[in-house]
Amino acid sequence: MSRLYSLAYLTVPGVTPPEQVQIAHDAGYDAASFRLIQMGVAGEPDIDPCAPQMVRETRDALERTGLQCLDIELARVLRTTPASAYERAFAAGAELGARQVISSAWTDVRNDKSFIVERFGEICDLAAQYGLTVNLEYPAFSRLCCIDDALEVLRLANRPNQGLLIDTLYHHFTGGTLADLARVPKKWINFLHVCDTDHVAYNKDEMIHIARDARLYPGEGVISFPLIAAAIPDAAISLELPNAERMAKYGRTEHARRCLEGAKRFFDPEAQDTRPGHAA
Repeated sequence: MSRLYSLAYLTVPGVTPPEQVQIAHDAGYDAASFRLIQMGVAGEPDIDPCAPQMVRETRDALERTGLQCLDIELARVLRTTPASAYERAFAAGAELGARQVISSAWTDVRNDKSFIVERFGEICDLAAQYGLTVNLEYPAFSRLCCIDDALEVLRLANRPNQGLLIDTLYHHFTGGTLADLARVPKKWINFLHVCDTDHVAYNKDEMIHIARDARLYPGEGVISFPLIAAAIPDAAISLELPNAERMAKYGRTEHARRCLEGAKRFFDPEAQDTRPGHAA
C-alpha cells in the first residue's frame, strides 16, 4: 500500500488554506498540512485561518478535491503562551479532519526541561479533547536540538496522544543516525517531514537559512532516504521543502509537484526496486 503524501505550508508559503488545498490537488498530493496557528512572521497571509468562513472554505476545498488534512501547526512551547491559546486552532483542525498537531520548544533557558515537559503535557491534554495527537519536533536551532532531547520530554510527559516528528533535515543537521530512529517507539512516529540537503551546516545561521529558504528535493543531496524508508516503512510523508529559488523558477504548483516526485522515488514501495541507489 502506498503511503499518504501531504503538502506542508512552508513548501508553498504565503497561501491561504483553500489555496494550499488546490495546489496540493493539482500537484498530485493526498493531503495538506495547514498552518492554523500563525507565527507572526513575514509572508504569512493576512487572514485568520481559524475564522468560521475560512474554515468552511477550507473544508469545502478538501471535500471538492477529495484531499485530507493530515496535520496542523505550530503549537509551540513558549513561556509567554499558555496551552489554552491553541484551543481555537485545535477546534478548527478537528473540524477539517486533522488528527495530528506539530509542537516544538522555543524557550531560552537551558535548565528548563521541567517547564517544557509540563507545558507540552498541557498541550497534549487540550489536544486530546479534539482527538488530536501532538508530535514533538526537534529543529536543530530550537531548545530541543536533537532526538535524545525530544525523546526525554516524551518519556517524562508520558501522554497517550503524543508522538515524535522526525524532519530529515534536522535529523541530518544534528548528526542523527539510523540507530537513533530504531530506538523510537513505532507508536510515536505518525508522519515524517521530508526534504534533502547537501550541507552539514552546523552553524546556526546557515541552518536557519537552509531550513527556511534552501531545502533540496529528495535525492539531490546527501540524506540516505532508502535507509530511512526501510527503517520507517508505514508513516505518512509531509513534504516540507521551502526553497525560494525553486519557487521563483517553477511556481508553486510545479515546485510542489517536484517535491512529491522526489519523495516518491524513495518512499513509494512500488518504486523501491527500480530506482538507482543513493548513498549517504
